Amino acid sequence: MRRLHLASASERRLAWLEEKFANFELSAAALIFEEPKPRWGAPVNEQVEFTCAAKAEAAAREGVVTQMAGKELAEVVIVSDTIVADPDDPLMPMGKPEDEQHAMAMLLRLSGNRHRVWSSTALVYPPDGDGEHSLHGGWSADIWTDSAVVEFDELSQERLIELVGSESWKGKAGAYDLAGAVSSDTRLVEGEEVTVLGFAATAISQLESM
Repeated sequence: MRRLHLASASERRLAWLEEKFANFELSAAALIFEEPKPRWGAPVNEQVEFTCAAKAEAAAREGVVTQMAGKELAEVVIVSDTIVADPDDPLMPMGKPEDEQHAMAMLLRLSGNRHRVWSSTALVYPPDGDGEHSLHGGWSADIWTDSAVVEFDELSQERLIELVGSESWKGKAGAYDLAGAVSSDTRLVEGEEVTVLGFAATAISQLESM
């Protein structure tokens, strides 16, 4: 059985991988990494790919420590990053809300609008792997970035209060989870659902072929 390690504390991403890749031996742990805050002025797709590449480098450095400790390595480590783009400004990223007020502001911005979601995913390989991008200690990675478009219903004040009160926004780019509390208020109009949930669809296709 092949070993796949998710370098993330995201329960949503782990649950999705467990369902999709039952033939893999899965493990997961939070990556020791301080994510850069999304900023206005650079295309969101470039920002999400930059962060994913930085996560891949951090995963390689942790892998070297694992090697030095003599522990068994996963054959593939997967890291990912997701950013929601403002409905009207492709240079305005909507990252993870910091508090309830921030979450409310994001949901108000998305209410009644369509927006694009970008996910970048890296498959990181131990030394002797043949990834396109060279990383620390002989590790390497392949990186894919995809997008999808989601449409929100017009959210009433009562619904906004309900969504924020549910705390479903915590840790979620754009303050929502397509498969969570907001599922009845949203629809996917372009791209793959997995891209909105947190993985680039093309990376998952590559993983399926391995």
